[in-house]
Amino acid sequence: MNLAQIAVYYPIRILGRILFRVHDDELAKIPQQGPMIIVANHVNFADVPVFYTHLIPRPVTGFAKIENWNNPALGFLFSLGGAIPIRRGAVDRTAIVGALEVLRSGRILAIAPEGTRSGDGRLRKAHTGVAVLALDSGAPLWPVAYYGLENFWRNLTRIRRTDFYFRVGAPFHVRTGDERLTRAVRERITEEIMFRIAALLPPEYRGYYSDLSKATSQFLIDIK
Repeated sequence: MNLAQIAVYYPIRILGRILFRVHDDELAKIPQQGPMIIVANHVNFADVPVFYTHLIPRPVTGFAKIENWNNPALGFLFSLGGAIPIRRGAVDRTAIVGALEVLRSGRILAIAPEGTRSGDGRLRKAHTGVAVLALDSGAPLWPVAYYGLENFWRNLTRIRRTDFYFRVGAPFHVRTGDERLTRAVRERITEEIMFRIAALLPPEYRGYYSDLSKATSQFLIDIK
């Protein structure tokens, strides 16, 4: 980490500790170095900065919508963390190349396959880009889930701290074997990944992936 990152990230971490009771013991399961893809849910504005600053000093980055760079302050923060600008609503080849470069350099890439905030903490149907990145990079995936953040605004009006829980699952690789990477296969891989995240959450947060009896592992290989 450089001095600018230290000057910005540690105050954000301290602020996060003031606003939240952060239950982060399970983050110790995540290795200190990559390359790896962290796949996580996305609740609201707070999960990304709290998550990133609680992984310090591990080198982690991720995608951010390109519109964020229209705001000088946000653009500075995302550039400081090496975030990859992405155009939503279309396949952004430049962003994919940037993500692969991050992984090839041995860093951690964090992805929220849902693509947007849920607001209420319940999982939404995910996009399939994570399947492509996992296969193209060959990097291991670590499922991470967090919950409690959906209570932040209500607790803030009552001057209460919000409990922020992290859960970390077991790592795995994605392999297709002899299967062609059709859209249907990408959908199935993405569903299998999302069920791994859902299994880490209490039932009321599983949303679109609430029926764990549908979970399969045809394309996932657990890392022993």
